[in-house]
Formats: sequence, structure tokens, C-alpha cells
Amino acid sequence: MAKQKKIVKTIKINADLCNGCRACEMICSAFHALPKYSSNNPARARIRVVRHPLDDIYVPVYAGESAGAECAGRDKYIIDGKEYDECAFCRSPCPSRDDFKEPDSGLPLKCDMCEGEDEPLCVKWCITDALVMEEREEEVEVGVQQEELNIGLESLIEKHGIQKIMDAIARMSSSKDSR
Repeated sequence: MAKQKKIVKTIKINADLCNGCRACEMICSAFHALPKYSSNNPARARIRVVRHPLDDIYVPVYAGESAGAECAGRDKYIIDGKEYDECAFCRSPCPSRDDFKEPDSGLPLKCDMCEGEDEPLCVKWCITDALVMEEREEEVEVGVQQEELNIGLESLIEKHGIQKIMDAIARMSSSKDSR
């Protein structure tokens, strides 16, 4: 497969600056509501703030690629004396937890960088600059092989059923049409 240079956008997270206000969760969930900004449900947000307010620990984590299976690792992290398992900071929707799954259908969510906006709204609304958008140039493979697409769709249909997949596609299509 051919490679080409592409500008890749990422969100750099500085957890030391996060104050736990959760504005990022609120604006993300409102942006992804149907119709846009009509409701506010943090379960729809593509970003979560892992919180431990008594120790003043707040770590924003945004949704990444979906993991088809539960991971084998169960490492522990200790931050300011509080123990966390690695799932707390994982960006992947997976079978072992409900984070980053669409609350109605259970389908995985992934950060889309607020497609259509100049920058992700979580970055724009972060009053402490804990979230910053970065752009870098990378070589990426061009095009999606039809076989890979078929395998992915078959896997989603097997796991969630064709009706949930069709409903999700219909919601996505109507969301893009309303823009």
C-alpha cells in the first residue's frame, strides 16, 4: 500500500494543569448530541476525566481505537499514594468496561477531533490549558482495503447485531446531513 505524508492532529494532555472542572466532557457530549447541542450527557463524551478529588488528581483521557477483545494486562499505577489499574487510563472501548461506549447502542466511541470545527472543542473550552491540540507530519498508508473493512463490519455485526449497526449508521448519516 502506498504511503504519503499527512498532518496528524492529536490532543496533548497535561494532567498537572487539569482542575477537574469537566467542561471538556460537557462540551463534547453537547457537540455529539442529536441534534447538536440539544442535550448534555457525559456518557456520550469522547473524553473522560479520571477523578480523585480528595487527593486533587484529575486526568483527562480521550477515546481511541476500539479494542475488539479484553486486554491481558492489569498493571497498577500509583499517583500521589492512590492506586489505579491501567483500565482507568485506557483510551480503548473494550468488552470489560462501559467507558467510551454509546449509551443507547453500546457501540464504541472514538474521538473525531470535533470534525468540522477549527479545533477540538474540549481544547477550546479548557480554561487551564490542560488540553492542547498539536499537529505533526507523519507518513501514513493511503486507502482502506475492502477486505479489512469487511472484516471490521462482520465483527461489529456479530457482536452487536445488524439492526444496531444500521441504527448507528442512520444516526451518523443524519448527523452529517444536519451540518
